[in-house]
Parts: sequence; structure tokens; C-alpha cells
Amino acid sequence: MTLETIERTTAPSPTHSVIWLHGLGADGHDFEPIVPELADARLPGIRFVFPHAPIMPVTLNQGMPMRAWYDLYGLDRDAREDIDGIRATRQAVIELVTREAERGVPREHIVLAGFSQGCAMALYTALRLEHRLAGIIGLSGYLPLRNTLAAERHPANAQTPVFLAHGTQDPVVPMAYAETSRDVLLGLGQPVQWHTYPMPHGLHPQELADIREFLVSVFAD
Repeated sequence: MTLETIERTTAPSPTHSVIWLHGLGADGHDFEPIVPELADARLPGIRFVFPHAPIMPVTLNQGMPMRAWYDLYGLDRDAREDIDGIRATRQAVIELVTREAERGVPREHIVLAGFSQGCAMALYTALRLEHRLAGIIGLSGYLPLRNTLAAERHPANAQTPVFLAHGTQDPVVPMAYAETSRDVLLGLGQPVQWHTYPMPHGLHPQELADIREFLVSVFAD
């Protein structure tokens, strides 16, 4: 599976990349507007890569076809998970990381980010990746297949900084799911920055400012 992408660069010949995965039912354009909002003189030239998820029937939404990284069977924390779908998307995301490396951006200069279902894929993929990344950003989402992480996490990213953020009024992905995800990561010794914001399922202005600071910290040479 090769993912179609939208790309925005902040400078010619970028030396760093952010691969950003959208949420269920959205597409790569969803977070395109944040690029200028993350601009900062302290940051290097960045290529933002916004892939489109494939269109598939989603069980949770009565089988309606929409852009999704994997099928969803339920919103319960212990609902059945689409292991095959998650693993297939992981390979497609790894291809995007590899493509950035082939274009001259070292993997340790890449941040993998995602919102909601995209957050789940960013966490799942990055923590199992055999090449060290600069950082991981997980927004308004959760850690999928959390019970297999201890066995599957790759040492290359065991100390990679993770930015986790969630809205205190999120009606879509309950706060408790994010807190459980945070606790699993902290229990494994993963460095986690935990942020909460007074918002539902979305982005908060302060969140963007905090993401900018996170990027400055992980992209500092």
C-alpha cells in the first residue's frame, strides 16, 4: 500500500521532516493549515508530509466507507482491534519514513505525528521502528495493542521523546484512554511530555505553541 501525500516545506532543501497522520474520516488536508502556525526562527527547514489514509468500510460507522488507517469495531477500551489493518498501515507509514531518508533527511531528523486514529498509528509505528526517530507526537488518541508493546517495542526508540496531548472534554476518545496510554509508556520508561487542554476533540491554540516548543527541542542539533 503506497499512500498519497500532500507536502509543505518551510524552507528550500529541508533537513528535517514531520510525517503527520490525520484522524478517522478526514484527509491529509486536515492539518495543512498548521504549518505556518508552527513557524519559528529556531526551527530548521522542515518538510511536512500529510498522507491520505485509504478509503475503507468502518464497522463502527455501520460499514460506511471513509478514510481510515484501520477498521474500528468499538470505542470500548478493550474492544477488538484490527491487528491486520494496523500492521498493514504501519508498513505504509514506514515506507514514508524510508522515502524521507532516501531524499536526504536522516531518520533521526524525522518526527512521526498523528491525531486521533492517526495518533494511534503514529504511536504504534514509531515505538516499534528499528531506526531512531527525533520524536513522536500523539494528539487526542490512544495507544493501540497496548498489551503487546512491552514485547514489541524496539530499543532504537525506547528513549525517543513522546508528546502526548488530550482534551479534558473529549467526547470521542475518552480522557481515560489517553491516561492509560500515558501510564503504559511511563511504566516502560518512555520519556513522555503529557499535556491536557480545556477542549473537546480538536486542537487548542496553546497546544500548537507547545508542539512548536517540542519540535524545537527534538530538532535541536
